[in-house]
Amino acid sequence: MSISKSSDTFLDYLCQFIDVNDKVALELILKARGKFQVLNLKKNEFLVRENEVCQHFCFVESGILQHAIEVLGEEKTTYLALRNSVTSSLSSFLFSKPSRKSIKAIADCNLWIVDLKTFQDLIENNKAFHQFYYNVIEKQICLIDDYRIDLLTLTPEERYKKLLATEPKLLQEVPLHYLASFLGISSRHMSRIRKNIL
Repeated sequence: MSISKSSDTFLDYLCQFIDVNDKVALELILKARGKFQVLNLKKNEFLVRENEVCQHFCFVESGILQHAIEVLGEEKTTYLALRNSVTSSLSSFLFSKPSRKSIKAIADCNLWIVDLKTFQDLIENNKAFHQFYYNVIEKQICLIDDYRIDLLTLTPEERYKKLLATEPKLLQEVPLHYLASFLGISSRHMSRIRKNIL
């Protein structure tokens, strides 16, 4: 695990959420980006382990982060944070309490990270970052709502087909057993579904 500086991929992501023609907003976003550092995680290193306090909010510049919980001795994937997304064990991060999940690199990752004190300062004092965060959370809430409804209303085959249509890069970048866990399907059943569809 090492910390360094990196390119402007994160700045490009931040700029999606503001009016780039607004010079004040652009200046504020540049200031916000300057508060982040780059953390390099190797495959199988953890951003946070279950029952530890999550120290960072991050943007995934490259790689994949698996959010997972342990259920009866078996690892269950709850979320996969891909390139060009933000993530954290948010409740743990915001309230400094033990995380209910682990977040692990399943491929080498470059992450833009910020600690809680700096994050809170940005939310309170940087209007452009506050707007960025609001928009990201709003988008995530909608995605979580859709995912929960899909788990209750779609068959495993339908969930896989939807993933194939909406997130094809997941199927190319993420090992099958992680996807199966994420979709609530056994790896064996997932292999059969894949064969039938492909």
